[in-house]
Amino acid sequence: MRKAIFIIASIAVSALFLWLALRDVPLADVVTSIQQADFGWIVFSALTISAGMWLRGIRWYGLLDFKAPLIQVCHILNLGFLLNLLPLRIGEVARSLLVTRAGVPVVTAATSVVLERMIDTLLVVILLVISITRVPNIPQEVASTTTFFGVAVVTAFLVMVFFARFPSIGHQVLGLVERVLPFLKRFGLAKLFDQMLDGLKPLTHLRSALYVIFWTLVSWGVSTLTLYSLVRALNITDVNNVPLDEGSRILLTILGLTLASFSIALPVSVAGVGPFQAAIRAAGEMAGASPAGAVSLGFLFHGINIFGYALWGIIGLLTLGVSLSEVMSRKKPDYQPVENEA
Repeated sequence: MRKAIFIIASIAVSALFLWLALRDVPLADVVTSIQQADFGWIVFSALTISAGMWLRGIRWYGLLDFKAPLIQVCHILNLGFLLNLLPLRIGEVARSLLVTRAGVPVVTAATSVVLERMIDTLLVVILLVISITRVPNIPQEVASTTTFFGVAVVTAFLVMVFFARFPSIGHQVLGLVERVLPFLKRFGLAKLFDQMLDGLKPLTHLRSALYVIFWTLVSWGVSTLTLYSLVRALNITDVNNVPLDEGSRILLTILGLTLASFSIALPVSVAGVGPFQAAIRAAGEMAGASPAGAVSLGFLFHGINIFGYALWGIIGLLTLGVSLSEVMSRKKPDYQPVENEA
């Protein structure tokens, strides 16, 4: 019964956001726009989406403290991307479980995924602040609030990294807060605080921190190139049917990437369909793109993502020698770790 309710809720959420994305935009116009897109740019985007997935595997390899073969880490991550198309983003749980079968400690596996999400969220917030402040005619109040939010998030993250480096200071601060607000003790914040600090430990060492930062920037740079190539493929115009200038294309790319990243964090939807397209349309409207062009971009970008996740996820499934039912049921798969090809 609970599963049926969840499936119905996911369909309803996708349908609602699809309606929001397609309002006043004939679906026939979207199909025509995609059919007329430059095929060369689409092929290029398919290559970059694949490259981006493997680059994220290289980053995760470092977050796992290099405790598993690189090629195997990449296959597990790609399988996780495939499973994240399902509701509740079960791919995160599945890959944390699978990588422990490769000899990675449970704590390292779990905290690596948490840290990965924290770093990506931090970068998305920074990109969102930069892009929002460059939206034409943006109200000053909105720009100021967004900037303040971005600075607050970055500051909080840096403070947590500092506490991870000096945990005794962090516990002193937490103890002070709990003395001032004693009701917080019932929430077991100390345990959650320790788990968060454990996840941030890789960033307290210069070598591992530089490794993670470098591959994060490279992988997100490739992802940005993926969306930009699709903007070029569709030759998106503004509301007056004039092709967007280069500045507007870049703004649409960055806004689209950040808002789409937030949209896929919504756990209740069918493979992200609906929220993803609505997010890209919102980005397009802020960048001055026509609604039809923005919606076409949303469908095409989402399709390229699903294609990449499905292709490399299935290859990962076959390479690791596990079945989808084993992964979904969280059973221990029987396969031998492959040799490190790094």
